[in-house]
Amino acid sequence: MGTDSSNSFEQDRTFEPPADLAANANLTAAAYAEADSDRLGFWARQAERISWAEPFTQVLDWTDPPFAKWFVGGKLNAAYNCVDRHVENGRGNKIALHFVGEPDDTRDITYAQLKDQTSQVANALIQLGVSAGDRVAIYLPMIPEAVVAMLACARIGAPHVVVFGGFSADALANRIEDCAAKVVITADGGYRRGKPSALKPAVDEAVAALGSAGPVEHVLVVRRTGEDVAFREGIDVWWHDIVDDASVVHTPTLVDSEHPLYVMYTSGTTGKPKGVLHTTGGYLVQTAYTFWGVFDHKPDDVYWCTADIGWVTGHSYLVYGPLANGATQVMYEGTPDTPHRGRWWEIIAKYGVTLFYTAPTAIRTSMKWGEHIPDGYDLSSLRILGSVGEPINPEAYRWYRDNIGGGRTPVVDTWWQTETGAHMISPLPGVTTAKPGSAMIPVPGITADVVDDAGNSVPNGGSGYLVIRDPWPSMLRTIWGDDERYRQTYWSRWDGMYFAGDGAKRDDDGAIWILGRVDDVMNVSGHRLSTSEIESALVSHPKVAEAAVVGADDATTGQAVIAFVILRDDAGDGGAETAAELRNHVGKEIGPIAKPKTVLLVPELPKTRSGKIMRRLLRDLAENREVGDASTLADAHVMNNIARGMEIARGRQAGLPSSGYTPGCRRERRSGASHAGIVVSPARSAAPPTRPCRAECQNAVTPPSMATAVAVVHFDSSDNKYTTA
Repeated sequence: MGTDSSNSFEQDRTFEPPADLAANANLTAAAYAEADSDRLGFWARQAERISWAEPFTQVLDWTDPPFAKWFVGGKLNAAYNCVDRHVENGRGNKIALHFVGEPDDTRDITYAQLKDQTSQVANALIQLGVSAGDRVAIYLPMIPEAVVAMLACARIGAPHVVVFGGFSADALANRIEDCAAKVVITADGGYRRGKPSALKPAVDEAVAALGSAGPVEHVLVVRRTGEDVAFREGIDVWWHDIVDDASVVHTPTLVDSEHPLYVMYTSGTTGKPKGVLHTTGGYLVQTAYTFWGVFDHKPDDVYWCTADIGWVTGHSYLVYGPLANGATQVMYEGTPDTPHRGRWWEIIAKYGVTLFYTAPTAIRTSMKWGEHIPDGYDLSSLRILGSVGEPINPEAYRWYRDNIGGGRTPVVDTWWQTETGAHMISPLPGVTTAKPGSAMIPVPGITADVVDDAGNSVPNGGSGYLVIRDPWPSMLRTIWGDDERYRQTYWSRWDGMYFAGDGAKRDDDGAIWILGRVDDVMNVSGHRLSTSEIESALVSHPKVAEAAVVGADDATTGQAVIAFVILRDDAGDGGAETAAELRNHVGKEIGPIAKPKTVLLVPELPKTRSGKIMRRLLRDLAENREVGDASTLADAHVMNNIARGMEIARGRQAGLPSSGYTPGCRRERRSGASHAGIVVSPARSAAPPTRPCRAECQNAVTPPSMATAVAVVHFDSSDNKYTTA
């Protein structure tokens, strides 16, 4: 495993739970002992949080691992648990959703209204020929109809397959084909940054690509933007034509606890996307329990999860977990910077949001914009903040707590996955003394561990691989249509243990620190270095807004550290001094072995539309491989720009110009001093006229629409100096 280079520059910073929260917390320290003494009994008690039409007779059947059956024999309906029972219990007039549209249209939807709308869509789907077990694809923007559609599917026992609205027609077609969706629910479009963004054309293209033998029989279309769309008689059906006249009376279909609730596709490093299958009973129990416990949800809370409904966070902590608890929540269609950069904080102030759940990338973006923006809004209603999607670096954690939480709110840094279905490792806001950057310990009922290559638990202070030792209720049941891939992907490395694919370490107190995907743990000259640790060190520098670090093969050290850095708006253009400053800062915070070999100063990082940095693509570039599947990128131009810089760096290091992007071409577009690392920034002046850059180079220097101005500096460790192009 090598020598663990574990920095402690943030681990001595801790935050105690607020006294008033600790005194009234939903989950207390006693829950850990309760779960440890009788794990299955603990989960049986958590199952009492939901309504069972027929009680289960066995908590867990694990006779055929890794295929689990939870709450065996129980029958229920997820939509009933999320909607009907609240109405029956006298809470029909409670607001379920505060919807905020990007054109600033708003809707408040009560639980009674949500029940009626869900029943109408359920009846409409039945009219379109959908029955229990049929799959329904959902390709919608962030509008209430997306929630209603999911619940309507659950109401009739039809597994939903939500595809993020930013995915391409090809990606959509692949998912429709793999799950054999009978109906697709979409919209003419949605709004993004104040402008209509079409959706139905992608559905039309996907359905056409599958041909007449494809599974889709009908496309149900919500009119959202009013844009003109193609309409095919006999296939396309307007939502308002069939739903508005449908009956509000519908009896939910009772399904077995193990009946499929939904399939969600998640990318693999190779091969086609994996259709992760979640079933009804166990998933609903754990999402209801963790929402109640990790967020300490109270009846008068106003909750907001910023995730898109097309991702698992939107499923578990925007739909099923909150609604199973009868929560009131905000649902926002737009982006955090439209119509201004204070939009999120404006919404929090308007609705009195008390529980806020977002991703580290959004926090770091807000850091880049500056604390003066949230300072302009009253955020005093907030009592708990959450982080999801990737490890949050300590600097972002503290900024989040201080500038959004007023220096008083706990931050629950949650670790879980599409495959796990619900929170697995997280602080408890009324119990845990939190450490910025650490997910801390497993939630009560979960047996997460950090193991070595042989599958043995590592001692405190050690690092290894994150595993789950025992089955849990919300675990994926299989990969749709491919049990063997499920077994090989998650359960084959160590007998009886689920391998999460993440590296992790335990600090001296036993707290778990997620180091990122195993591929993100580097071995440099025999030292194990975590990319997340180096990223945290970079972001702790006052000039840095965001950073992504990858390892690239290196003939001398095994792997070299390559850093991609976004500077803060007030940091200036950077330069050789800045790059040297950043390298030295990493050396000071972690150690000289962790200093990046190459620094790239870039305006953006490649991210999915859910905000995750796609380090896999950066690694492909750094190792001069063909870039893998980039279909989930929010903006493909970002990778094009970084690729140009990498080609220049590669050519410079080899002493040769690289394919079509010679150093001279880029250098002649810059003025002033050389920059450190590879500086990729939008061209700030008018494009020069088309001309060869010099006599020996026939490459035109007229930039494309996403032109970049690039200068190159590479740090050569052999003579301890930078070389520039």
